[in-house]
Amino acid sequence: MIPLRDHAPERKLRPFITWMLVAANIAVFAYQTWLEVETPRAMAAFVGSFAVIPERVTLALAGYAPLVGGLLPVVTSMFLHGGWLHLLGNVWFLWIFGDNVEDQLGHRKFILFYLLCGVLAAVAQIMADPNSPVPMVGASGAIAGVMGAYLIQFPTARVTVLLPIFVFWTTVQLPAFVMLTAWLGVQVLSSAGGGSGGVAWWAHIGGFVAGAAFVLPRLVLQRRGRRR
Repeated sequence: MIPLRDHAPERKLRPFITWMLVAANIAVFAYQTWLEVETPRAMAAFVGSFAVIPERVTLALAGYAPLVGGLLPVVTSMFLHGGWLHLLGNVWFLWIFGDNVEDQLGHRKFILFYLLCGVLAAVAQIMADPNSPVPMVGASGAIAGVMGAYLIQFPTARVTVLLPIFVFWTTVQLPAFVMLTAWLGVQVLSSAGGGSGGVAWWAHIGGFVAGAAFVLPRLVLQRRGRRR
């Protein structure tokens, strides 16, 4: 199920932060690609330094490894990607859902929200597998937070999706709560079944729940204010 566009209410703000995040992810991946072509060892060292490695974070928190070196990648890892498809999938979902969430939160709150969702997504994955030596990269945890916020703020907005039906593909419009809860359901089922392909399923779940939890109190307060 691939979202093609959304039909949320018209925005008031230009989504500068969303555009900046898309550009930053593309720029960092371009640098990764250049490193891999020029000096593969440098590329491996770059990923090893800036990707989240749960085992290293666990050791750092226990005092057996440098704290900054263990914790800084919790932020930097969300700007690295493992391949073109990984990058394109992430920035496409951010492009579809980020602008409306940024419009609701404002530019400054949105960038803080995005980064915090990414951090909490990494924390969720680390808690699920604290001794894993496998590097974790990608913006999907932070973007899952954006999707969780979108679900709370625009549950009835229509989303045009590309949907496989047997061997054919077709486009349909679904309410955001249907499309996004289906996406979350896939993450939960995949994590329960052990997952596949080295995907950080718990990061997706943690980011989504964090994003929804952050905006829910704000939405409740707004609705209470309208009723007075």
